[in-house]
Amino acid sequence: MDARSREAGKGRAAARALLRGTPPPAGGLLQSAGPDAWIAFDEEIRRHGPLPEAVTATFRARLSARLGLLQPKTPVEVLLCHPDGRIREAALGTPQPPPELVVIRCADWAAAVREPARRLLACTLADAPATTLAALTPLVLRLAGRDQGAWALALFEASLRTDPPLPAATARRNPATEPAPPADHPSTVLALLRDSADLPTRRYATRLTLDTPVLRDRLAVRDLAHLAATERDPANAAVWTDATLRSLAAARPDDRGDDAGGRDEAGGRDEAAEQEAVDLLIGSPLPSVRAAGVTALRRAGRTAEGVAHLADRSPLVRACARWLTAQDGGDPHDHYRRLAADPAGCSPHAVAGLAEGGRTEDVPLLRSLVAHPSGSVRAAAVAGLRRLGADPDRSALLALLDDPSPAVAREATLSLRPVAEDLDVGHLLSRCTPKQPLHTRRAAFRLLQVQGGTAARQAAESLSSDWNPALRRAALAASHFYASPERTGRRGWLRG
Repeated sequence: MDARSREAGKGRAAARALLRGTPPPAGGLLQSAGPDAWIAFDEEIRRHGPLPEAVTATFRARLSARLGLLQPKTPVEVLLCHPDGRIREAALGTPQPPPELVVIRCADWAAAVREPARRLLACTLADAPATTLAALTPLVLRLAGRDQGAWALALFEASLRTDPPLPAATARRNPATEPAPPADHPSTVLALLRDSADLPTRRYATRLTLDTPVLRDRLAVRDLAHLAATERDPANAAVWTDATLRSLAAARPDDRGDDAGGRDEAGGRDEAAEQEAVDLLIGSPLPSVRAAGVTALRRAGRTAEGVAHLADRSPLVRACARWLTAQDGGDPHDHYRRLAADPAGCSPHAVAGLAEGGRTEDVPLLRSLVAHPSGSVRAAAVAGLRRLGADPDRSALLALLDDPSPAVAREATLSLRPVAEDLDVGHLLSRCTPKQPLHTRRAAFRLLQVQGGTAARQAAESLSSDWNPALRRAALAASHFYASPERTGRRGWLRG
């Protein structure tokens, strides 16, 4: 269950509790809950109405309360979500209705409910713009797709383009008693929304910031790079990365990377900020952002640093590093061979980069690395041999099924699949016993399934009671497949 489903479940549970007569918590209903919880709360109340007669009498009392006769006993949260539009309209007149439910009522199908809710939301936004925008923007975005949901989004967007400061940023602080906020603490509403845990909100804040020239110009190239490097969503990170690269290109329009001196701040450039922006991109956990940073090294006049990224864990970054090294006049292939031949500095990523070069002359070196002490290096060497199209050494690959590293056994299985029909059936069946490691049993089982025939059926029956749930399910499925009469005539299943 994802986070949004959990939030929705929380909202439905709160609605059912109120309908059962449980009073709301002392701190308020659905404290710190996300927009999905409030939408689910509203739908749950509407779905289970009309309410019992005893509660309906209270609703009648609520209608009388509009004339000042009495106050309702039913929680206002239930009244605002009642199936009867007259009840929802009356509930908007209660003191301080929950702003989340007011936002939902702004998209109500009934104009008699919708219009007073919109007036109430507009007043709330005018009185406390920063607090209202920070708390309700995620919910407004969720409701924007409804027939009547565009009004609130237009209202909020007009206010967000002014990017009001957060109350904490404008409050006077006593330096003697109150610590200063962190340097990266958001000071405006959009800065807070750009760091929201809600992905649609972050994407919306990013688009609004970059599409508004006044807001975009407030962000220096270092800020753009920081947002790209810290973003967890690849799509949103790509937007910030593109903005960073455009800013770097505008600051250094030449593409040769030979502007050693640069201009000072009076000339419109901050060399240190540009270099820091490139370093921030390179330090991102996302491969696409790191690749952009490695590519930007050329414009920054740092092509010699491409060698340091040849053994990056991402194939995309390695490809960019090979291009950058070639631009500097170096030979990426020579660097890879030196890295692979160095017992102390050899890494699986360097071995993968060597195979990505696509030279058959590297086959002997890769075969020697199959015996490397590191399991990840051995696995990368087997994968590299397969990438280069080297003739598979069946006996050596069969022996790798017993390798202590699961990654090595997995790569050996992939290399043996094209020749699986010619492998020793007895050898594979002997690896389908409980005394063998899990990855060995799994590898032998997969190769036997490629072979088909009686041996594959025996392996499936042998592993049908395996202790590992995934392997046991696969073996049971294969056993049922073989037991089906209409499938026994297929090619391969009766061979052997």
